[in-house]
Order: sequence, then C-alpha cells, then structure tokens
Amino acid sequence: MDRGRFVIVVADSAGCGAQPDARDYGDEGSDTIGNTSRAVGGLHLPNLGKLGLGRLTEVAGVPPDPSPRGFFGKMQERSQGKDTITGHWEMMGIVLQEGLRLFPHGFPPEILEPWLAETGAPGALGNKAASGTVIIQELGEEHQRTGKPIVYTSADSVFQVACHEETVPLQTLYAWCRTARRLLDRWRVARVIARPFLGKPGAYTRTYNRKDFAIAAPERTVLERIVDRGVPVVGVGKIPDIFDRKGITEEVHTAGNADGLRQTERLLETFDHGLLFVNLVDFDMLYGHRNDAPGYGRALEELDLALPRLFERLRPGDVFALTADHGCDPTTPSTDHSREYVPLLVHVPGKMGGALGVRETFADVGAAASEFFGVAPMSGRSFLKDIR
Repeated sequence: MDRGRFVIVVADSAGCGAQPDARDYGDEGSDTIGNTSRAVGGLHLPNLGKLGLGRLTEVAGVPPDPSPRGFFGKMQERSQGKDTITGHWEMMGIVLQEGLRLFPHGFPPEILEPWLAETGAPGALGNKAASGTVIIQELGEEHQRTGKPIVYTSADSVFQVACHEETVPLQTLYAWCRTARRLLDRWRVARVIARPFLGKPGAYTRTYNRKDFAIAAPERTVLERIVDRGVPVVGVGKIPDIFDRKGITEEVHTAGNADGLRQTERLLETFDHGLLFVNLVDFDMLYGHRNDAPGYGRALEELDLALPRLFERLRPGDVFALTADHGCDPTTPSTDHSREYVPLLVHVPGKMGGALGVRETFADVGAAASEFFGVAPMSGRSFLKDIR
C-alpha cells in the first residue's frame, strides 16, 4: 500500500476462551469476555457483535450475527507464556520457544542484594507474588514510614516496584527501575514495572505514572522492519515500553482506556500514513487483575461505544484490527493472566466481512502488517488476502 494506514488496537487481556493447553497453566475454563458477560447478566456490545464477536465465544447479550460486517477469527498463542511481552512480541513476529523467567516465591538474594547496593534504596518490603492493589494497602504505610520500596511479582515474568509519589520521587523510582532492568537482563525477566501510587493508609490508589522497562527482544521485530522501510509507527499507551522503544517513531502516552480511545480518534484525524499500534491497559490493570467483572464489562461497553467514531475516521484502503495479548478472566479465583485465544476482529472500510478461522499464531497480525507495507514476513500467515 502506498499511503494506507494499518491500525492495531489491543484490548489488553480480552481473551475469548481457554486454549487447548490451558490446563498446563492452570487456566481451564477461562473465557475473559464470555465469563464476564455471564457474570454481569449480559453485555450491550452491538458494534462488536456486528464485527463477529458473538461468533468467537458465547457472549451473553451478543448473539452470533449471521452476516457480520467485519472479518472475525481468533488466534492461538504459540509462544511459551501468557504475559504482555510474550503476547505482543508474538504479534510482531517473535515466537518464544522458552518462556521468560518466573519467580513465584519472590526474588533471591542474588537479585535483590546487588539491586539495593546499586540504588542505595534503604531495603525492600514484600518480595513475594501479590496483587498490586492489595500489596500497597498491606505495606504502603510501612513504605511511607521507612522509605523502603515495595517489591513484588506475579504469575508473570515481572519485577514490580511500588512507591508513594510523595515518599519516593517519580524520577528516583524510575532510576531504581532502570537499574533493575540492567541487572535483570541476564535473569531473563520480561519487565520491570514502576508502580507509583498516592493516597492515605487504607485508601491508596495507583496512578497512571506507571512505566514499563522491557527486556530487549531477541531479534528485530516487524515494527523495526516497517520503520526500516521508511514507514511511521506510532505507539499509543504502553506499546513503546513493551518494545523498548525500538521500531517506534512516535510515542503517545495515555491515562487509561478512555484517553487511549480519544488519542486514537485524534490520531486518525491527523496521522497520514503508517502503522498505529494502540494498547488499552485498563481491561487488564484495573479490572482483570482485580477480579472486577462489572468493571470489565463496562470497559467492553465503553470500547464498543467508541468504535463507530473510530471507523468514521478510517479511509478507503485502511485496515483496523482489534485483538488482545492474553486473557485475564475476572471471574476465576486467580488474579493473574489466563492462557486464552484472543479475538481477531478486522474492519475494512467499504467491505462486508467473513470468517478468518482459528489462526495458529498471534504472529498473523504482524504478517498482515508486513504485507500491507511491503515488508518481508517474519512468521505467521497474513490475512490480507482473506479481507480483500
């Protein structure tokens, strides 16, 4: 394509049913969108329904549309793991045969002691797998009294550092996380995440000043190959963080889903040509990890309501793909990510729709973007011929 735009919107964690290997991850029965819809007594998602969402999993309130106006399918993750980095990397052509390192029992002294020594932090609190919203309530007051950062992990490959913004300045927190990133590369930890929060004891809340420090991808991604061809790539939300700012020509910070959707709408008015890659983080951060099914349902309805405004700003030749990077079912006892299929809902101005089937890898998204911009594919199978 000469001057077209390829838009990828990732509804972070909006999975659509357990993969065949979900048992290996303890995720049998997970279905983030479907289970959420049943937990809240049905969802009003007319626009997602028209794209074919009801054909991917059973969604209460969204019957299967016999003639969808979008192209619909679902994708299976081939990489080992179910975290943000792994899912996004696979979308952009990198399939991991070995999962990134996990520390379910906390980080050993070989990791913590060098980090504390280099940063000069007065110690660490926590050092366990925990829900971020729970651990700041548990240890926030002690953190403010001692100045010690709260360090925790999850079922994902993450080293998370939580600090009150009035106790540890943001730039200090970010510096501590940059040091951790450098030290943790050899341990193959996917992300170091700065988790700032505000408030009083018993009523702490995390802020949107979060920052992710990702491990470098093991090889060049589709994004870098597209940029090499002279094509602009705009990363919205945490996309630049996930890819360590490689293959990104413009960064747009967002404060949650609503702002991310507004920024996407604005960019579709002004962005002339290239790849627009958007992550909507609230599905995962605010609702999936907190087992908040009503909140998750409202976020899905908010996305649905925004779709017509986004589609109105598309031009002939543009491609709009909506997907996810993993699941995070808010109806299961776990507060962690779940091993699920993810939706692939594609809208093309002026086209009707059709089935894209079950795709063998998330990399099909990157393969389609590669073909769109005339770049040699890395892995996966492009769906462009199916939508033309």
